[in-house]
Amino acid sequence: MGLEVSRLARNSADWHRLIELCSLASALILDEDGIYDPANFNDRLLLGLKGTMSEAELHFLKARMRGGMINKARRGELEMRPPVGLVYRDDGVLILDPDSEVQAAIRLVFETFDRTGSAMQTVRLFHEQGLRFPRRIRKGLDKGELHWVKVGHSRIIQVLHNPRYAGAFVYGRVRTRRLPDGKNSTIKVPRSEWQFVIPGIHAGYISWEQFERNQKRLAENALGFGGTERPVRHAKGRHFCRAESSAAFAENGWAYITTSPMAR
Repeated sequence: MGLEVSRLARNSADWHRLIELCSLASALILDEDGIYDPANFNDRLLLGLKGTMSEAELHFLKARMRGGMINKARRGELEMRPPVGLVYRDDGVLILDPDSEVQAAIRLVFETFDRTGSAMQTVRLFHEQGLRFPRRIRKGLDKGELHWVKVGHSRIIQVLHNPRYAGAFVYGRVRTRRLPDGKNSTIKVPRSEWQFVIPGIHAGYISWEQFERNQKRLAENALGFGGTERPVRHAKGRHFCRAESSAAFAENGWAYITTSPMAR
């Protein structure tokens, strides 16, 4: 016997599976309105309706919550996890990290890229000078702590592509969907499909104009030698690029690599 078990019906598949099990075991289902025998057709029909209503209730709750998030995002007030180098004050204002060493590392990335026009050259400078890059632990026992690690090419690319370093609020850069195994898959969307972009909403390390120039230079680096795109299956979600003229991104286990004819 169960009490208000229809509240557990967060999707129809789970609810109807429970009804079927109770029917096979001759178990009764109880809620505040009465007692139901899943083996009886009329009771089974009513239980199915109650489960559907419970599922719809959850949908409406999520819709209202998402509506509130969208409204805050439209105003640029939605708090989202900032990248390393940016932190929220107690009053909710996003500012540069007070740690001067963190600021220096972030600024060095943009200054080096502005001077060399190459993400690989920026990585090389960090390696040659033995410099480390800050990394904020996001989960686990050390959540929130700052670690200094050896920087890689993918990390530099992430920093250069992140509009938050230009003081812009952006919502809709990624889309998340649930996979059959219950895990979530996150996919980056093209810039033209970002939902909200509000430049100058908070402090940044570079101007929006410089961010635009950086995106143009990165795109030119990727396609500067007349490259073409070809999908390549990569192992364990990792890929490697041999030349600056190569650009890759992962989507659903595939890496789309742009290579120049010279690199083939």
